Amino acid sequence: MTRAAVFDVDGTLVDTNHLHVVCWWEAFRQAGHRVATHAVHRAVGLPSEDLIARLLGEDRDRDEDSELSAAHTALYATYFERLAPIKGAGDLLRALDDRGWRVVLATSAGSAELGALRRAIDADDVIAGVAGADDVESGKPAPDPVHRALDLAGADPGSSVFVGDTVWDMKAGAAAGVLSVGVLAGGIPRRDLEAAGATAVYDGPAALLSCLDESPLARLERRG
Repeated sequence: MTRAAVFDVDGTLVDTNHLHVVCWWEAFRQAGHRVATHAVHRAVGLPSEDLIARLLGEDRDRDEDSELSAAHTALYATYFERLAPIKGAGDLLRALDDRGWRVVLATSAGSAELGALRRAIDADDVIAGVAGADDVESGKPAPDPVHRALDLAGADPGSSVFVGDTVWDMKAGAAAGVLSVGVLAGGIPRRDLEAAGATAVYDGPAALLSCLDESPLARLERRG
């Protein structure tokens, strides 16, 4: 039976969440909007249009959405060559590959950004596929990215897990019918991840790797 280990990227494998917060904050500021950084942090992980809607409201000037998104993209691109993996990210992916898992990424990143993220992770040799923003109609918390990742892996939801760092990740995993595992590396509190459907929560990739044999992933392995 094929088992899929689907991973979110930002805040889960690469230390980018607070960079996104700063870049979105600056994009809003340049457009004349005062948005609190803590509110931006809570929205990170949503597709750009949904993030903007959450922070500015449904009655905003929607013609401004593309400009805000473009400003964020341009600001964030200045960090591409400095992105850093979260401790243990590459080691965790390789360990899962060694144990027979198909490792797939599920991200809302565009192609240029995704390239920078993959360079930071430095584990392309074990990444079997990527479900990106252009591959699905709806981003997280909809289950579409996870469903697409499972298709790429050739795996069923019942034999798969989704690892992420946001409430949106946990909801997407639950909606897709896979086990959702949370990490605290993105800055979202444990209780919020658990309330959104996390089966287990770890400090980060290194912590999950250190107790892999007692994790929900090991239980799936024993199930066959």
